[in-house]
Amino acid sequence: MAESATPQEFDVLILGGGSAGYSAALRAVQLGFSVGLIEKAKLGGTCLHTGCIPTKAYLHSAELAENAREGAKYGINSTLESIDIAKVRDYKDGVVAGKFKGLTGLLKMKKVTTIEGNGRLVAPDTIDVDGVAYKGKNIVLATGSTSKTMGIEIGGRVMTSTEALNMDTLPKSAIVLGGGVIGVEFASVWNSFGVDVTIIEGLPSLVPNEDPAIIKNLERAFKKRGIKFNTGTFFEKVEQNDSSAKVTLADGKEFEADLVLVAVGRGPVTEGLGFEEQGVKLDRGFVIPNERLHTGVGNVYAIGDIVPGVQLAHRGYQHGIFVAEEIAGLNPVVVEDINIPKVTFCEPEIMSVGYSEPKAAEKFGKDAIETVEYNLAGNGKSSILGTSGIIKMVRLKDGPIVGVHGIGGRIGEQIGESQLIVNWEAYPEDLAPLIHAHPTQNESLGEAALALAGKPLHG
Repeated sequence: MAESATPQEFDVLILGGGSAGYSAALRAVQLGFSVGLIEKAKLGGTCLHTGCIPTKAYLHSAELAENAREGAKYGINSTLESIDIAKVRDYKDGVVAGKFKGLTGLLKMKKVTTIEGNGRLVAPDTIDVDGVAYKGKNIVLATGSTSKTMGIEIGGRVMTSTEALNMDTLPKSAIVLGGGVIGVEFASVWNSFGVDVTIIEGLPSLVPNEDPAIIKNLERAFKKRGIKFNTGTFFEKVEQNDSSAKVTLADGKEFEADLVLVAVGRGPVTEGLGFEEQGVKLDRGFVIPNERLHTGVGNVYAIGDIVPGVQLAHRGYQHGIFVAEEIAGLNPVVVEDINIPKVTFCEPEIMSVGYSEPKAAEKFGKDAIETVEYNLAGNGKSSILGTSGIIKMVRLKDGPIVGVHGIGGRIGEQIGESQLIVNWEAYPEDLAPLIHAHPTQNESLGEAALALAGKPLHG
């Protein structure tokens, strides 16, 4: 640590050690730069400690609970005795600890200088960390996001996903405020664990950013699972007492449960970090860089969740790699947000990449697109797994596939080929001759492409 009056200087100085920040650090080192990485909490950020990794660990436990409960259907006479939520939490903590150890070891091995403490931008080339100045020829802002609370006081029976991941008892009932990705994932977990769950979503449907066909399938599946939801009316207030928590909607309707999970999205962490004082443009807390992620100030870049758009760890990785290559003059390719793959890990899973049907119609014109839906009822592996759902593809007439969407058990695993299809601008006719192994859920992508090419096999 530099204690002298001369600040320690790096080629690339990064504020924030989450997915975006640490990937920028790793790529920058690879490109021969000296790198300083400032993090006030734990390297790995939200994704590793309170986001993607821990929630997916809980979702795996939830899947095992469902499997045990439904074993008899498949000739396996298993029963679900009980859920030990403290042990589920311990298992989750073990996964996180292992990944955290691996990440810190990797950064050390790659010779990234990690600097612990609270960083603040004090000049276009200087970050102050708890009173010690560090200079960067290039500065990368990657301070991430935090749970939005819409003015609701968090504590007691009212919590965000962070607190929900550390409970050692399960509630009998829960209200999930917000029917987006985080909301439906938690609702799915708790329902599998035997909790009576109600989702409140102000917009007209659950997962409102998805294609209408996917939304319809999810809502149907959730109803079947006994997950209740109220859509189309925003909440007005959240109250709690010693015995319960209550949500009142704008139309006066009231819902009561043991606890309320506030899952109304995530906001950028930029306040009080000196960004605006240095001329970095903010809008509602988000940094507004150009399409090449430059802030317009000195050599200052912004990446990850503080940049408006989809808040996903893998977008953060892509941003981090992009900025390191941009600094190196490699002129990397911009990947538009619309073409970033997305998976929602509730049961049934949702995957999507590219344009939904309404977005494609808006962008290219209703008459310029064609769509096809392939029902997983025709897919052998999906029947074996006992899941239903669809694959939906959107193409330009006589043109490439611009959107792939799916819903069904384990369907998230099909996002890999889906994102190649969209990002490589494949035509259905290009895909039709490609062989998809049988019996796999992957075949459903091939079947949808065959149907879109005008020669369906099993549809």
